[in-house]
Amino acid sequence: MNRTEREATVRRIMEQAPPPVPPDLYAEVMRRGARMVRRRRLVRRTLWLLLCAVAVAFLVWAMMARPWVEPPSQTTPPYTGW
Repeated sequence: MNRTEREATVRRIMEQAPPPVPPDLYAEVMRRGARMVRRRRLVRRTLWLLLCAVAVAFLVWAMMARPWVEPPSQTTPPYTGW
C-alpha cells in the first residue's frame, strides 16, 4: 500500500459517520472516573500519611540515639585527683 492509497483510505474513514454511542456509556464512564479519583485520593493520602510517620519515626530515633554526638572513649579511663 503506497502513500496515496493510505491517504485515500484515511479520507474514506474520516468522511464516514461516527458509530453510534451506547446510551449508558456516559453513566458508566462517570462511575469509573469517580472511582478512579477516589482511589487516587486514597493512595495519595496513604502515601502522605506514611511519609509523615517515617519522618516522625526518624526524628524520634535521632533524638534518642543522637548520632551527631561523638561516643565517649572506651580505651582509657579519665584520671582525676593527681
